[in-house]
Amino acid sequence: MSEHVRARFLGKSITPMTERRLRNFRANRRGFISLWFFLAIFTVTLFAEFIANDKPLMVTYQGSTYFPVFKIYPETVFGGDFETEAEYRESDVRELITSKGGRIYWPLIRYSYRTVNLNLKTPAPSPPTGENWLGTDDQARDVVARLVYGFRISVLFGLTLTIFSSIVGVAAGAVQGFFGGWTDLLFQRFIEIWSGLPTLFLLIILASVVTPNFWWLLGIMLMFSWMSLVGVVRAEFLRARNFDYVRAARALGVGNFTIMRRHVLPNAMVATLTFMPFILTGSITTLTSLDFLGFGLPPGSPSLGELLAQGKANLQAPWLILTAFFILAIMLSLLIFVGEAVRDAFDPRKTLE
Repeated sequence: MSEHVRARFLGKSITPMTERRLRNFRANRRGFISLWFFLAIFTVTLFAEFIANDKPLMVTYQGSTYFPVFKIYPETVFGGDFETEAEYRESDVRELITSKGGRIYWPLIRYSYRTVNLNLKTPAPSPPTGENWLGTDDQARDVVARLVYGFRISVLFGLTLTIFSSIVGVAAGAVQGFFGGWTDLLFQRFIEIWSGLPTLFLLIILASVVTPNFWWLLGIMLMFSWMSLVGVVRAEFLRARNFDYVRAARALGVGNFTIMRRHVLPNAMVATLTFMPFILTGSITTLTSLDFLGFGLPPGSPSLGELLAQGKANLQAPWLILTAFFILAIMLSLLIFVGEAVRDAFDPRKTLE
């Protein structure tokens, strides 16, 4: 595909600089492949309920179609005696459905992250089998199902924290760098004091006082993670605030915040986008560390850190620690490779022959 056709395909608004950055990004084959590989895994985990679930995707019974993955059906719908939700994994319920010509369509993995396998042939944690591909943890829960859900929640947590911390960090750095003077001085002293606080110990103390959940942990970690971008954004605004085009905009009566948003911020976003994959990696690592220490997500939540802790507590079950190690190593390595490719894409010294 020619450059002209590609530009028309991507849209008329694409600029030569953007085209050069895209070429530089694709030129880093390791980062480019890692991006697609990571997106493929993440996209699959977004549909975790349709991949790993203890409820069927669909049930056909006496000419009717039911979707237990979306709706709760009592056992009486299938000819049972109880008004409570049907336990589709029980042989009695399966026999009620199949005895009258019904069919049950299961997901690929017949376990959710909280499903306890009551039919283990060996004590939990049990080794990998044809039913539990990576074995079970010490509570007889399927490791593959918990990995699928744990990967999703880790990445979603990291992405959410990265986005919010970037917004706060860019705004703080922009105000510091653009206005300078006492504003910059006071902000810098505050950041020096705030960054000197023992973040991990504060998180542990707060988590021991209040029962943590996804949003509570996000808010607490946001209080400290926003500082990672302040320095680079502040430096960019300090450098650009005395450029000729900024002075010309001031002379024409353009407001300060309009100048910041339209003229200076696009340049500062280059450094921001370069750092974001590494911030995402740090966010996922922090959540994993808190879960490993027992101060992260609520007990029972699918967590990679909790799987690491189980591996540490059950050295006789090496599949637990190996599984957690390899999934974390793969995920973080992919993000690092993507970050390197993004850095190359925005590096003005990188040019293709």
